[in-house]
Amino acid sequence: MKIILSRKGFDASVGKVASPIFPSGELCSLPIPESVPARYSKRYKEIEIGGQSSGAIVNDLTEGKIKPGTYVHLDPDLNRASMPRLTNWKPVFGQAGAAERHLQNQGVQEGDVFVFYGWFRRVEQVAGKYRYVRDAPDLHVIFGWLQIERRISVNRLSEIPVWALDHPHCRRAQYRGIDSIYISTDRMSLPDMVINRPGAGVFPRFDPALCLTAPNMSRSIWRLPRWFYPGENTPGLSYHRSLRRWKVEEEYVLLNSVGRGQEFVLDCQEYPEALHWLSRLLCLCDSR
Repeated sequence: MKIILSRKGFDASVGKVASPIFPSGELCSLPIPESVPARYSKRYKEIEIGGQSSGAIVNDLTEGKIKPGTYVHLDPDLNRASMPRLTNWKPVFGQAGAAERHLQNQGVQEGDVFVFYGWFRRVEQVAGKYRYVRDAPDLHVIFGWLQIERRISVNRLSEIPVWALDHPHCRRAQYRGIDSIYISTDRMSLPDMVINRPGAGVFPRFDPALCLTAPNMSRSIWRLPRWFYPGENTPGLSYHRSLRRWKVEEEYVLLNSVGRGQEFVLDCQEYPEALHWLSRLLCLCDSR
């Protein structure tokens, strides 16, 4: 089994602001705008997060640069409650181009688990509008997960379930020669563990365990359990195999995470501690 740390949502190049951590602690990953809208594309104002329109949220936090009526690339699509769904709907994630090629080269397959993270910052509401809390740190925070039931190339439309055809990757021409969707399992299944969790979902609110960024550091400097450190005979996290990126602390390691790339793959056969780490994270999905 493999775990894939997958960076999604607004970043410095697309959206250009952080996704919000609301005063309640609720996490809201802002999906990027849709660059080439297609038939049935959704708009931000049609997507609900915590009972409120994401259109108003993006409008406030981007100071009107992204409007509620802007088309949205809702991917990964993890939250059933965010919009009306067809019968039998399941969470779906799409990937294309070099990032999808990397996943395939790393042997990512059924049963492997995406752990999604993004750029977050605390916000407050003043006079009915959201704004960032002054001096609140920029953080990389884990916000969701998806265990793979199956991967389908989008050029095989006849194999894609009807309820998944409105996913952004299924509504466009094939991208850069390689484009796939990943459909979630119904329930999580981890080797030699009993875990009663859905196959995909979002974490309801911020918890320090979900924060990758090291305290008082820039968001790209992560503090991870010490077992993440690459061994002499183990490759470690993909794109992060240079030991110059790592610094060993007493109980942790600090990682200078790469600025490019979206999918970082870790083989749990080489790092069995990763399964227990993932299991502890998933226990947070019941927190309220």
